[in-house]
Amino acid sequence: MHIKDIFKEKTVFSFEVFPPKKTSSIDVIYRTLDELHDLKPDFISVTFSAGGSGNSNLACDIASKIKDNGITPMIHLPCINYTKDEISSTLDEIKSRGIENILALRGDINPDIPPKREFLHASDLITYIKSQGDFDIAGACYPECHPDADSLVDDIINLRKKVDAGADHLITQLFFDNDLFYEFREKAAIAGINVPIEAGIMPVVNKKQIERMVTGCGASLPGKFVKIMQRYEHNPEALRDAGIAYAVNQIVDLVASGVDGIHLYTMNNAYVARKITEAVSGILGA
Repeated sequence: MHIKDIFKEKTVFSFEVFPPKKTSSIDVIYRTLDELHDLKPDFISVTFSAGGSGNSNLACDIASKIKDNGITPMIHLPCINYTKDEISSTLDEIKSRGIENILALRGDINPDIPPKREFLHASDLITYIKSQGDFDIAGACYPECHPDADSLVDDIINLRKKVDAGADHLITQLFFDNDLFYEFREKAAIAGINVPIEAGIMPVVNKKQIERMVTGCGASLPGKFVKIMQRYEHNPEALRDAGIAYAVNQIVDLVASGVDGIHLYTMNNAYVARKITEAVSGILGA
């Protein structure tokens, strides 16, 4: 099923998972998927790997498991470190698995790996994917501006290029201040970006983890969010529960404000995903 069609019917609610580390068994993520299956998300996306490079077959295996569980999968596809032939091979593999949904990404630039330079931007990849089959394509967006962009205006101009190239809907990077999302959504609409925008929500369960994440993506931390981390950083259970509550409050406000969808960055934590899903299931169906 194409994810763009789900947006026509409801407020979309989805999860993101990532492949296990090389030192971990694939069974770890499969057990997580079995737990997430019961929560009945509209789709589950699978990252290629941390850093934007990795084993496409492993990501396809996980996406196939999601599909076998009766849930629509989406696979991330970064391009900056891959040749056109490598991307073509990956698309062939995706097709062979019956996977129809792709999140097209430039990918992280690794200082130790020179870019292949055949796809310099996500919009280039989107154009190519469109020429290779009937895929549903999502693009990424940054409510607080992509770290490599000169300004939010330039970033939104580039985002419009993704949509013009064929992105069917968008998923935001994580953010913790809903007002920044609303401002971004308004600017995107003014720029003529009229596809659904799904809000990416990251529950805080580990202080060091979230600090590392925001350093990489440029998300800001509101004062009330910082207070939560400072108050509970030495109490893992309390920080987890406070992080769940913060994420739930974000989602309630976003849904009340007409958000197109919520994309939950689960960090492969089925417990946290379950608690949030149970808390918001009523409002998502209202």
